Parts: sequence; C-alpha cells; structure tokens
Amino acid sequence: MNDEVDGKHGVQSLEIGMGILRAMVNGQRSMMLKEIAAGADMPASKAHRYLVSLIRAGLVEQDPASSRYDLGPFALNIGLVALDRLDRVRLGLNVIAEMRDEINQTTALAVWGDKGPVIVRWERPRRPITVNVVTGTTLGLLSSAVGRVFGAWLPPAQTKAILRRELDARKNLPPGVETPEDAEALLADVRNQGVAAISGNYMFRGVEAAAAPVFNFKNELTMALVIVGVEGSIDMGTESEVLARLKGAADALSLRLGSTRDSDAAPPAA
Repeated sequence: MNDEVDGKHGVQSLEIGMGILRAMVNGQRSMMLKEIAAGADMPASKAHRYLVSLIRAGLVEQDPASSRYDLGPFALNIGLVALDRLDRVRLGLNVIAEMRDEINQTTALAVWGDKGPVIVRWERPRRPITVNVVTGTTLGLLSSAVGRVFGAWLPPAQTKAILRRELDARKNLPPGVETPEDAEALLADVRNQGVAAISGNYMFRGVEAAAAPVFNFKNELTMALVIVGVEGSIDMGTESEVLARLKGAADALSLRLGSTRDSDAAPPAA
C-alpha cells in the first residue's frame, strides 16, 4: 500500500513521520537509527527515508560525529510555542473542578502573589456542611497547607521576608515552630512528603486542608492545588486515597505544563 493516502483518511506518510518523532520524544535522548526504527516499529531503511525529510524540515537533526539523531530546532520551537500558549490557570481550574466531583470536598487553586499565596478560584462540593474559601484571600506560609507548599518549593530568596515576618509576629504558628530552623525543618518535611497536610492545628478551628505543588516547563513552582474540608472529613494518613489523588492530579498537571521534574528533585537554590 502506498504511504500517501489522502482525502478523508488523512495523509499516512505524515502519520508515519509523526510516529518517528514520537519515538524520538519517548527516547528522551539522542538515538541511533536502529533505536528509532525499533521505537517506531518499522524497518531501519524506511525510517531513514523519513528522517531525511524530517531533517530537511528542521524537525530532526543528526550529529555528524556520532550519527545520532535528535529533535531539531523547528521541533523545539513548536514545543516552546505550544507551552507559551497554554493557559495554566484555565487548566488548573479544570483540574480542581474534576477533583471536586471525584472526592466531594472543597477544592481550590492558588498562585503566588505579592504578599504570598493567593486563592484564585474554588469549587463547592455537594455536601450539607462545607468549607467556603474566599477568592483573593492571601494565606500564610506556615499556617496554611498551600502556604507550606509555596514555602517548600519556591526559592528561599522569594519567601524569606514573609517567613521572617510570620516568625516575628508569632501568630498562628504551628506547634514547635519558633525559629527559621524550625520553619525549614517543617518545609523540608513537606518536600519529602510531596504534599502539605494540616489537621487539628489549622489557622481556623474545625478546618483541615491539603495542598500539592504544580510545576511548569522550567520546572519552577507555578501554582498549587488545594483540598479543604471540615475537620475529620479528609483522610490525612500516609495511605490516604484523597491525598494520593491530589498529588496525582498535581503531577499530571505539571506534566501537561511541560515539567520534566523528578518528584524527588532537590528544592530550588536561594
């Protein structure tokens, strides 16, 4: 069958070329011809013909010294333009709406503002008793789950002044947190857990909350997903399905935004 099949069925040769590019993306490194052919499930001779055309289009480039193939400058430009056009907040709003439907708890989206983390939107669950979140509210770094997420993953230089003010004010501080060293130990634990969860000593009595970080294509913290509920209504244990769902949603959104960050990666430098 000819590779060129157009009309209502599309162009098969283009689909084959995309299959080669997909194999190269999945390879996550420069590849030899036989590796690309295996990844695209086709003979090496056929893959080579398509690679020649992809090189001419700027989608692939070949290292003359090693003969290895990698994505070309045009492919990189396409990726950067696609990432630039993503509306991170719109994607985040879709995620918190889906989470609300799945776990039937109040969910929210937070970004970093001039004075700390700010709630930009929240979704109300179908429960007789719920916790409402006020859009535009700025939350503390140490006294809120979402604040701890930003405190844990933002560069220290970005949070140092706010953290110092909270410690000096000695208001709504978690038990046992009095010094910068105490605060860093608390935030290090959040990084180790991958989520921040507060119950029992939250800044508002009778409320518990959890938050997880979302990273962008620069592997920088860009926003946080939040779950809020009446105390005792959310399983905060280490095997909690709700917390696992929260972290999974944040990881999936990070991937959608182009993050390649390892969940066990070190925190940002000052």
